[in-house]
Amino acid sequence: MSIPFSMAHKAVKNILETKSEWLGTVEVKDYGYFFDLMMVLIFGGIPWQVYFQRVLSAKTEKSAMYLSYIAALGCFIAGIPPILIGAIAKSTDWNQTDYKGQIPIPPDQQKLILPLVLQYLTPSVVSFFGLGAVSAAVMSSADSSVLSASSMYARNVWKLVFRQKASEREILWVMRIGIFLVAALATTIGITIKTVYGLWFLCSDLVYVVLFPQLCCVVYLKSTNTYGSMAAYWIGIMMRLTGGEPLFHLPALIKYPLYDYETDMQKFPFRTMS
Repeated sequence: MSIPFSMAHKAVKNILETKSEWLGTVEVKDYGYFFDLMMVLIFGGIPWQVYFQRVLSAKTEKSAMYLSYIAALGCFIAGIPPILIGAIAKSTDWNQTDYKGQIPIPPDQQKLILPLVLQYLTPSVVSFFGLGAVSAAVMSSADSSVLSASSMYARNVWKLVFRQKASEREILWVMRIGIFLVAALATTIGITIKTVYGLWFLCSDLVYVVLFPQLCCVVYLKSTNTYGSMAAYWIGIMMRLTGGEPLFHLPALIKYPLYDYETDMQKFPFRTMS
């Protein structure tokens, strides 16, 4: 809805004519790095609790399967508008808009490209719907994450570890208290951390490295057992963290092949290897 209006704005050039400015290239030395991130995006989202909430709420197994396939296609299609919005922002002469910030937009402000495009390149009505859609999506993801974390604690920790004979009413109250505690913790992290996006990315990273192999083994390997699962869990985490994490200023203890010493980045697909 917002793309046609923003494309038609007088300050925006034709994105086909400016593709040399926004269309990047991938060097051969970066193939491993982008392959790694591609695998995180494809497989890292499968073991998420929020996904299984939707799968388990389906009426039949077939409907869950079909919805999953449709969602895979939907994710691909949903990735196209953000690309176009980024191209539009790169093709915009921001001096011709009401934007009063620094031009060109500095790197630390580039995460605000979507709201900037909605605010300055579309009519107020379209901007209202656009920002409302983004807010609704964020709140939906936030509340499902808070609910899933508290429900997992109530079921998998409180009942299985501390109170095996706990009633459903007790579990429900533990879940309610857990919602408040998880929400408070999430709010604290959101206020104190420098990049929420980076934290989300790291979370996807760890889910891919730790949980995806566990899920595959449980489903497809009959010989899977507790000891193997625990060994894989700790070895996977250790290999991932020793590869370094800039978000937490964690240096790379293991420098895999193709390591870039200038940017301190692993170019080898070490996440997939882990």
